[in-house]
Amino acid sequence: MHTSVTVIGGGSFATALVKIFSNNATHIFWWLRNEYTVSFIKKYGHNPTYLTDAQIDISKVHVTANLTEAVAASNIIVLAIPSAFVAETLASIDLSLLKGKIIVSGIKGIVPQHNLIVGEYLHQLLQIPYNQIAVITGPCHAEEIALERLSYLTVASQNENLNQNLQQLMQCRYLRITQSDDIYGTEYSAVMKNIMAIASGICHALNYGDNFQAVLISNACREIKRFIDVVHPVKRDINDSAYLGDLLVTAYSKFSRNRMFGNMLGKGYSVKVAQLEMNMIAEGYFAAKCIDEINRQAQAHLPICKAVYRICYEKMAPAVEIKLLTDQLN
Repeated sequence: MHTSVTVIGGGSFATALVKIFSNNATHIFWWLRNEYTVSFIKKYGHNPTYLTDAQIDISKVHVTANLTEAVAASNIIVLAIPSAFVAETLASIDLSLLKGKIIVSGIKGIVPQHNLIVGEYLHQLLQIPYNQIAVITGPCHAEEIALERLSYLTVASQNENLNQNLQQLMQCRYLRITQSDDIYGTEYSAVMKNIMAIASGICHALNYGDNFQAVLISNACREIKRFIDVVHPVKRDINDSAYLGDLLVTAYSKFSRNRMFGNMLGKGYSVKVAQLEMNMIAEGYFAAKCIDEINRQAQAHLPICKAVYRICYEKMAPAVEIKLLTDQLN
C-alpha cells in the first residue's frame, strides 16, 4: 500500500517518529520550523539538538521548513509538537489541506487555549471526523527508541482499520504496537502522567525515598482513573500499559523531562528558571493548569494534581505542599 507520512515537529519524539515511520512508509516528509535545523539534517543526517545519535536516512526522508508543502504531500499527518503550539501551527496552513487525511497525535498535552485534548481539538474545532483521528501513546521514551531498545507503543482510534494500518506501519524489530479504541482515556492518562512525574521529581528532590514514591505512584494511578472515569466513563483497565505503564516510565525514568522539571522545583528553582535551564518543554506544567480548570466541573478527587498546580501556579513552597499531600495518600 502506498503510504506517505508527514511528521510535524522537531523535538525528541518527532525525531523518533521519523525514524519509526521511515522503516515502512513509502515516503516520509519531516517539517521543522527552524531553517538551520533543516539544512543541518539534510547535510549530516541527524537532528543537531534532539536525539543527536539517531541517524536519519535522508535518502528516504524529505526535510522541509515549508509546512504547506509537508501537509499537502502526505495522506497521514503526525503531530509531534508541544500542545501549546498546536493551534498556532495549524492556523498557519489552509485547513482544507487536511480534508480526507488521517491525523495522528503524538502529543502528550492539552491545547491550553481551549482546554481540549488534541483529539477533541481536531474533532470539535477543525471538524475532522473521529474515524480519521488516531493517538500514539506510551509507554516509552524517545531516547530508547533512538537506541533501538525494545519498546512498546499504543495506537488508539475508534477506527479499527486505521489502528491496524498504523500498527503495520510502525511495528519493526525494536518496536511492538498494541491497539486501543479509547482515545479519551489514553490521551487524558498521557496528559496526567506528566503531572504525576512532576510530583515524583519534586518528592525526589525533597529526599522522600523509594517507599514513599511507591505510595505516590500507586495513588497517582488511582487518581488518573478517577478523573478519566468521570470525563469519559467507558470500560477500561487502568493497569494496561497505555495507562499504568506510561505513568511508571514517566515517573521513574532518567529520560523523563517532567520528572527532571519537578526535581528542579523541589530543589528551589522557580518555574521560569527551571524552564530556561531545561531548554525543553515539560508538558506537565501546562497540563496542571488545564486539568485543574477542567476538574472544576468534573469534581474528581485529585490531590496530587492539585499539589502540583499550587506549586507551579500559586507559588506554594514544595516542602509545605508535599507535606500536606502526604496526609491525603494511602
